Amino acid sequence: MYYYNIDGAALVSMTPMEGLGPEVEPTGSWRLFAAVPGDPVLGRGSFKVTHPGQLLDGHGLEALDASRLPDLDSTGPWGEALMPPPDYRPIPLMVDENVEQAIADGRLTAVNVSRPGWEELLKWSPKAGKKRVNILAIGDVGSTLLTGLKLLGGDVISSIGICDLSDQITARWEFEMGQISLPWNYDAFPEVEVISPEQLFDCDMFVFVASKGIPPVGSQVKDVRMYQFENNAKIVAHYAKMAREARFQGLWCAVSDPVDPLAKTAYLESNQDENGVFDGKGLRPEQIQGFGLGVMNARAAYFAKRDPKLACFLSEGRSFGPHGTGLWIANSIDHYDEALSQELTHLTVTANLKMREIGFKPYVAPALSSGALSLLLALRGEWHCGSVFLDGIYMGVKNRYTPAGVETELLPRIPDPLFSHIREAAEHLKTII
Repeated sequence: MYYYNIDGAALVSMTPMEGLGPEVEPTGSWRLFAAVPGDPVLGRGSFKVTHPGQLLDGHGLEALDASRLPDLDSTGPWGEALMPPPDYRPIPLMVDENVEQAIADGRLTAVNVSRPGWEELLKWSPKAGKKRVNILAIGDVGSTLLTGLKLLGGDVISSIGICDLSDQITARWEFEMGQISLPWNYDAFPEVEVISPEQLFDCDMFVFVASKGIPPVGSQVKDVRMYQFENNAKIVAHYAKMAREARFQGLWCAVSDPVDPLAKTAYLESNQDENGVFDGKGLRPEQIQGFGLGVMNARAAYFAKRDPKLACFLSEGRSFGPHGTGLWIANSIDHYDEALSQELTHLTVTANLKMREIGFKPYVAPALSSGALSLLLALRGEWHCGSVFLDGIYMGVKNRYTPAGVETELLPRIPDPLFSHIREAAEHLKTII
């Protein structure tokens, strides 16, 4: 292993790096950065390392499954019976004790040194204290999400800014929210104020809830989410470029449908110059997360509570993939059953259609389970369901934000049939954008 000191930041690499100055002795500093290779556009920018194999294969879906990661403590990343690929360059087969300890302590951050401006990441650290949240668009979803954040976010939110095309709407919700308080404890909930579009990125968390073209109840549109993509992508592109201009360093949260493609749209659009060329000067991929999986996980739990044969999901299950087509609900990780998982997935994916059949738009549960509740878990650094950048797309998984970066749940082993569904979901998302 090779160690460098870059303006006070400790960096370790598995291969020598030119232009970084002389090597230094291993450090036990509170945070250690690890240089990893990766695609400059489709590779992750940075992430918390929870397994040595992620230093070689941390950008793909294999990063979710310890059994599919290279084993740096054995005969090599391909095993004794397999030949390395033609472009393989010899690397150390083992990480040293210092790196192993940093992984165990949760203080190793992988940095993709192929991305433009990767050195800036060595200076960045998460902001302490309560966070400012700004919300764009206060319609049905936005107003419900706002209510949830107001009532439940006093421990992590300092204040909330609201912005909408309609001054009447923002005036209404500032007035409504201002009259929600506990008697004799009038500062228990975060204050809500109206902001202009120019103030949208003066915050720590930007929540995109704007939407155009939602089909009315009773329409014949089967895939409502993809119906919305073309129009919503144009709106996302506009605000992604605003974030670029503002050099926004907070978390961009996509809540509007289709969540996962819109998250990638924000990433790509924010990183294009005036000629449409990718330059990496916008939002880093880990700065963006799609918040749509929370309600799918909650819907799966709803059905699991009502059918004994599906009840194992409540203690052993997981949800993977996008908010819509490609989603897969695993009844259990340890006792995976393909038929039960398929049944639970179908019930979950079609739940919104059932609400429409009743005669209502399905927005309350998404605004709270995918929106307010998941956003608050993210702010608290707790495990939640959301779409993070993996395999060149935004993939819904269990994840959390830590001082060492975004951490995706690492399972000991994902059953082959389940991993195939996760792979299929990723390939489906790649066809969209």
